[in-house]
Amino acid sequence: MRNLFLFIAYVFAITTQAKGEQVKIIINNNLDVQRQELVEVDYATVRKRLHLDDDDAIIVKNAFGQQVDYQITYDGKLLIDVCVRPCGEAEYIVMKGIPQAMTTWVEGKMYPTRKDDIAWENDRGAYRVYGPALQKTGERSFGIDVWTKNTPELDVENRYIADYDGNVKKNKYRKQGKNDLWEKENLATSFHLNHGKGLDCYNVGPSLGCGTPALLDGDRLIMPYCYRDYEILDNGPLRFTVSLEYNPTKIKSDTCVVEHRLISLDKGSNFNKIIVWYDGLKHSRNVAAGVVIHSEDTKSVDIGSDYVLYADPTDSPSRHNFQIYVAALFPDGAETKFLKNTENAKGIEGHAVGIMKNMKEGKRFSYYFGSAWSCYDVRNINQWRLCVTDFLEALRNPLDVEIR
Repeated sequence: MRNLFLFIAYVFAITTQAKGEQVKIIINNNLDVQRQELVEVDYATVRKRLHLDDDDAIIVKNAFGQQVDYQITYDGKLLIDVCVRPCGEAEYIVMKGIPQAMTTWVEGKMYPTRKDDIAWENDRGAYRVYGPALQKTGERSFGIDVWTKNTPELDVENRYIADYDGNVKKNKYRKQGKNDLWEKENLATSFHLNHGKGLDCYNVGPSLGCGTPALLDGDRLIMPYCYRDYEILDNGPLRFTVSLEYNPTKIKSDTCVVEHRLISLDKGSNFNKIIVWYDGLKHSRNVAAGVVIHSEDTKSVDIGSDYVLYADPTDSPSRHNFQIYVAALFPDGAETKFLKNTENAKGIEGHAVGIMKNMKEGKRFSYYFGSAWSCYDVRNINQWRLCVTDFLEALRNPLDVEIR
């Protein structure tokens, strides 16, 4: 009897260990459209099921047994890039092991050579915010900038390097009076021109640019300036996340309001997620977020109940002859409207915004902002409108994730 008991215990132990060697992640799509996006899995649960030590690595496989890219985020999420057919189910396997080299699809960094810009990108587009070095110059650039891309490859760092090296040469040529060489170098290296993979031609200036939040004084935007501190929390291969703290703002009796932003961008997405909160608010305030509307084109604006979108004409419409599509999305609701420019800034008609009312000290609100380019994945404003509405529909119907 004792031997039989030991045998049963042994078989149970072996069976339990075998089950613990892998975890199944089941993804269910409740919509009747194809889904391709990142899902978040609680990594603590996966670690517990697999009995992982702190230094143990994992492998994620698809239904064919192929390894797929994944990421462990700063806040304890296992990210998997999944595809699920309409009303379908997909299965992924997680197990202990050394993963193969992964492709980095998302990346960002701070560029001290370009006045402390923080720039980030994925396979769809690129963005930047301005830093302390630029604020010291007095240049009035407030909002989030958009850089177009027409390649899935990471390209932003190459643009900064080429532009910086080109500026060094151009300064030398200008001092020597060699204007022809200056122009030749500018055409070859400036990131304001397209060299085959995209460019910076989105006109921000003293505006919200694409998706920037701002406190409101009536209908007047209290423009934020440049960040004063930052921390990059995630840096690929599938998600970039940065935490930003801004210089204090004065609004009436609130004399020292500090804005915080948490921005993340995922592989394959045209939209960033942003979470905003304020320290130092003595009174509840309304906060607006949205996109700048330029005087060159005031007709390509669409203000929906939970989004604002725009076909931006670029900083030189007649020469570029393409459009940059921008939007801010408010899945949790907002009052959407057009705010007329009250600062008399040249070329800025106003802003299409969503307004979150009665923001209080420390209260967090989230929304999305993003872009596309008519020379890449979204050809016209009708496709952009569809992209926006499809994204909102997916947010309201998240993929169901089950750990087995």
